[in-house]
Amino acid sequence: MITSGIWAGRRFAVLGLARSGAATVRALSASGASVVAWDSDAGRREAVLPGTGRGTSEAGGGGVPQKTGSLAEAPHHPSPEEANGPPPRAGEDLSLADPEIIDLAGFDALIVSPGVPLNRHPVAAQARAAGVPIIGDIELFAQARAGLPAHKVVGVTGTNGKSTTVSLIHHILYSAGIASRLGGNIGLPILEQQPLPEGGVYVLELSSYQIDLTYTLDCDIAVLLNATPDHLDRYENFEAYVASKARLLAMQGPRRVAILDERAERDFDVLAGTQELNVQFIDRVAAGEQGEWPSLQGPHNRLNAQAAVAVARGLGVSDDAIEAALRSFTGLPHRMELAGRRNDVAFVNDSKATNPEAVAPALAAFDRVHWIVGGQSKSDDLDACALSFGHVRRAYTIGAAGPKFADILKPHMPVEQSGTLAAAVAAAAARAEPGDTVLLSPACASFDQFRDFEDRGEQFRRAVEALA
Repeated sequence: MITSGIWAGRRFAVLGLARSGAATVRALSASGASVVAWDSDAGRREAVLPGTGRGTSEAGGGGVPQKTGSLAEAPHHPSPEEANGPPPRAGEDLSLADPEIIDLAGFDALIVSPGVPLNRHPVAAQARAAGVPIIGDIELFAQARAGLPAHKVVGVTGTNGKSTTVSLIHHILYSAGIASRLGGNIGLPILEQQPLPEGGVYVLELSSYQIDLTYTLDCDIAVLLNATPDHLDRYENFEAYVASKARLLAMQGPRRVAILDERAERDFDVLAGTQELNVQFIDRVAAGEQGEWPSLQGPHNRLNAQAAVAVARGLGVSDDAIEAALRSFTGLPHRMELAGRRNDVAFVNDSKATNPEAVAPALAAFDRVHWIVGGQSKSDDLDACALSFGHVRRAYTIGAAGPKFADILKPHMPVEQSGTLAAAVAAAAARAEPGDTVLLSPACASFDQFRDFEDRGEQFRRAVEALA
């Protein structure tokens, strides 16, 4: 676990107790900080501080702790559960209370989950009114760096390709014998992981939400892969979304390395206001033959690989070691993943492609595609995919966006409105010929029919396995 003595004796409120929030509570508590934690999910509260599932908060369970100090003066909102059991109890330095109810004055920071929509959540205004900074776990990691053995940090952001790129960087470093940790928006929360020995590299996947909550992360190497419209419910406009990602570069000190999409610099001037950086553009990075990288096919993965190659070279990895790692990389689940073959037809799971820009390179990677598309749409069009419509032999639409996407696609290709994923897989398998590819690349979020994109990908895999 990554901890820091600078947090000892300080007071923090933590909102959101999923993986990163729970790890934050543990790291702060282990460092000697006083922590008030909260989540609307009683199960998550119980996991952080057992015996606290019952509530005194109007927000639903686990309310103001019964302890001395300023929290004892916070307003108390009795609930029916109190009549049936004891109030929440508090640990010695850890207690439960809803930040919307308690007085935040005097806290050193409010730490929120990246999923908390600060553009409309009332706790944001309350914290600002109290003069309390709002940060995330990545900012805590940045604060803890000074106490860690000498190391380097690679931060990767972008709309698409982050997970593949950071996983590839991590794989290259591991293959070259360099100690590394993979964290941020992937894998274990970074504060939950053991500190690296001297000379190690922390490789962080960073969403715009995480960057919004970070102020002092000076990456040795920062990567901006691309920027296409996404998450516009959280930002005033596309320009604001890109500016959020560009802050990763703005936090870098002089002579750090910035590796970025040349189009983002041309269209949005993402380097404005940055220090004197060593700038490299991704599509100018020389790399090997993509045909030798079995899990990195398609034009998008060429760019992901070029970014990873630039990072690895910046960290001193030899070209021979890089090329060997590119060949041995096995890819990630739900990202251009081969789910099976039937009668010389490939079934490819690209469930992570949740917007049209992410789908476009997948369509471009195969010559004859039976395309399964649809779900909870983030866009009213599929224009980003249009250049590769000629690769599609037939489309099978599913989910809430199915009828809308069917209307968009009918002028360009045969379309079946399958409705469900299982029906789409069966129909595509029946029509596909040897050499064809059945591609689940939905261009949509999954929440209309599935728990998440991983659940959607697993159900696709099971449907393929069930084929005769």
